[in-house]
Amino acid sequence: MELADYLTSDATTLAGLVADGEVSATELLALARQRAAQVNPRLNAIVATLDEVADERAAGPLSGPFAGVPFLVKDLAQEYAGFATTDGSRSLADDVADEHALITQRLLDAGVVVFGKTNTPEFGAKGITEDSLLGTAHNPWRLGHTPGGSSGGSGAAVAAGIVPAAGANDGGGSIRIPAACNGLVGLKLSRGWTSYGPQHGESMFGMVTQGVVSRTVRDSAGLLDAVAGAPDGYASSVTRRPDSFLATLDERPAGLRIGYSSSSAINPHPDPEAVAAVEGAAALLTELGHHVEEVAPPYDDGALARDFLTIWFAQLHGQVSEIKRRLKAPDSAFEADTLAVAEIGRAAGVGALFAALDHVHTHIRALAGFHERYDLFLTPTLAKPPLEVGSIATPKPLQAASRIIAKVHAGRLLNATGVLDQLISDNLGWVPYTQLANLTGRPAVSVPLHWTAAGLPLGVQLVGPLASDALLLRVAAQLEEARPWFGRYAELDPALERTA
Repeated sequence: MELADYLTSDATTLAGLVADGEVSATELLALARQRAAQVNPRLNAIVATLDEVADERAAGPLSGPFAGVPFLVKDLAQEYAGFATTDGSRSLADDVADEHALITQRLLDAGVVVFGKTNTPEFGAKGITEDSLLGTAHNPWRLGHTPGGSSGGSGAAVAAGIVPAAGANDGGGSIRIPAACNGLVGLKLSRGWTSYGPQHGESMFGMVTQGVVSRTVRDSAGLLDAVAGAPDGYASSVTRRPDSFLATLDERPAGLRIGYSSSSAINPHPDPEAVAAVEGAAALLTELGHHVEEVAPPYDDGALARDFLTIWFAQLHGQVSEIKRRLKAPDSAFEADTLAVAEIGRAAGVGALFAALDHVHTHIRALAGFHERYDLFLTPTLAKPPLEVGSIATPKPLQAASRIIAKVHAGRLLNATGVLDQLISDNLGWVPYTQLANLTGRPAVSVPLHWTAAGLPLGVQLVGPLASDALLLRVAAQLEEARPWFGRYAELDPALERTA
């Protein structure tokens, strides 16, 4: 197989070629590494390599639906035994996993050959991938822009053709945001269907899900077949997932009731490209026979954002405290933004956390009421095109001040300054649509239907009721068939490349 053939094959095709004996896993691994050598120095998508174990695995007997397919896992909550999982933090740089994470094991059971780990911001805390330990990841469509986050390294690697799919996870949009920024498919699973552990239990009170980003719907469906499903005895998992997402893709849904909106209290003026993306998707869905109409947002996204960040800050405070206790990590092992946010979470106290958790019920009821009238909710995935690298970085003087505030436990003072509202504006203002699915536990998928005039992807998102994951994938497949996107990947041709 030539590199050009590899770049134009999805994981399902590659697995079929391996099964038929037309190409070997070792040959595919060599092609993935060849492509990585061409583009990763400019992308910084892959931040660690697993060369020896990958070579050994590719040379040995493999089984499973994706046997022999090169793959990358995210350097956050997708532990690979014998290697450190840094979560983008110096505090975990030497924290070697003694066993695979469940999602990693399930991917290996499906036959993939993991040969590296992908870039992520510290603890996955941002919708961009700019990290003091791992460096900045770049968007392969325009290197001066972000590939999103927190699974930005995975998104960039897939969009550039290093691998056809890669591991990702999503606590506030971290699968869907990179999918939208890189022209990919990304499904956040329903709560209770995500594989977690054994290193950790439910993260962020069930708001985080594991998954993948890919270039085709069938790859996402097949890989989610392999990884979806919580461990035995998982108390929150009360609904059985379908036997196969992939097997249902040929069923084309008809006559769905779909409400769409680009409105946001966090960002009252979304970019015209975001509005065009959702209106274009609404028109296409109408052509496909669905009943589509513009609606008022079924929830208060400003209130939801405050609740989301209150929960996230409390989670981060607990995470930082546990790492300090377990590894004796000093403050200098954490980024200034992390310390400040963790201090805000500490200062807010248990009362604020429990109030936010109680408000989750209100958000769930609002969305459930909407889904009594509409099958799906359609929004842009992003409120503006992928940001320029560094555009929302915290200025160095403020970073220094944040370290002092964290050290003297002045979080209450920080809260009194209205910093939470500023964080909502800066960090969620360009991605105000994605936290809804995490807070309510509902599934949501981003599909690459729109490209800006500047040549950047900007996806659209569909949110469904609980356990409607298979329906979302069927609609995504219907959209992919009507407006194919797989043949488009970022070539990174130096003669054509634009860096700003």
